[in-house]
Amino acid sequence: MNFFVVGIICTFLQFSCQKSPSHQTLLPNILVVEVDGSLGQQPLNCLVSAEELMRRDDKGQDIFWKKNGVEDTQRGNSYTITLEDSLGGGNYTCHNKDGSLLNYTVVLIQEDQTKMRKILVKTEEAEDYLKCSAQNYNGEFGCSWTWHRSRIGKVTFIRARRLEDGDTQCSVDTSGQHWTCSSSHRNFSCSVDRTGNQISCLDEQHCPYAEESQQIHITVYVKTELFLVENYSKHFHLSAIVKPDKVEISKINATMIKWTYPSSWSSPYSYFPLTFQITQLRRGCKRCGNPCTDSKAIKTLTVHSTDICSFEVKRKAKTVCVRAKDALCDSQWSEWSHFRLKRNKDNKKNKHKRQHYRNRE
Repeated sequence: MNFFVVGIICTFLQFSCQKSPSHQTLLPNILVVEVDGSLGQQPLNCLVSAEELMRRDDKGQDIFWKKNGVEDTQRGNSYTITLEDSLGGGNYTCHNKDGSLLNYTVVLIQEDQTKMRKILVKTEEAEDYLKCSAQNYNGEFGCSWTWHRSRIGKVTFIRARRLEDGDTQCSVDTSGQHWTCSSSHRNFSCSVDRTGNQISCLDEQHCPYAEESQQIHITVYVKTELFLVENYSKHFHLSAIVKPDKVEISKINATMIKWTYPSSWSSPYSYFPLTFQITQLRRGCKRCGNPCTDSKAIKTLTVHSTDICSFEVKRKAKTVCVRAKDALCDSQWSEWSHFRLKRNKDNKKNKHKRQHYRNRE
């Protein structure tokens, strides 16, 4: 019976029974509110300072509010957002009686992230939502992602740090594309590319010649037009995500080729050695986007070198493919570089020329 009475009281005294959701401030005017599907409330204040409020003749009574540009009936310095399911997010602005803007708060709704994500998706190639890689050990890295086909959003906050850094403060410039995260130990800078599908970051204090004892921790907050927000995190050492650029292959003579280290790779090469994999193909496969993955190999070899490499090609080979990876850690291979050999075609032309001259004689 007591439970029944309590239930009736909660029904009529709804405000007293609604719980206050947990929230966090990403930036001075961006508030993330966590919801679990139950009914809740989130209070906002227009003028934070009590002194500023008391200096007003109306004591804040004439302040009015708008949600996403539409005027609301609530008046005064305080405003109460009703949260139900994933509703309640928006751009809340407060105004003077004459309509001039006093303040604003962007409220983003974050649902239970232990359930299915809704904004980003995992791809077949990636085991995680964020796919990160580095071209070298200079402290630069990039992370990309794939939007859900019906929920393309935008980056709303980035936090980058080493796990040892402790308290890290992040800020964004006026364009909303360039972020800086600073702690007492180091600074990170990150930029969102024009497509909105990836970011590039730099650990400005990273030393490529020192042991990397602490992992990098990157968190990206993305939001939709309906003010739904989700955050995606990844932590790693640069050695785990390093992926060299493609090697450059050139021809020495009819039977020899050579390749060089990618120009973007860290130097000296004796300190940052690469391992190379060489594959020779019987077919050139002119219609293939990348013959190295679409053709059968005659033979595949692995070579370790800290300098320009030369290689003698088998007579039957028509295409040579080369890729590289860090020789000292189990990291990613670079994309394949391929070189199409034209010697067979040239030999056929020379044979026709010799036959032509013989016939003339």
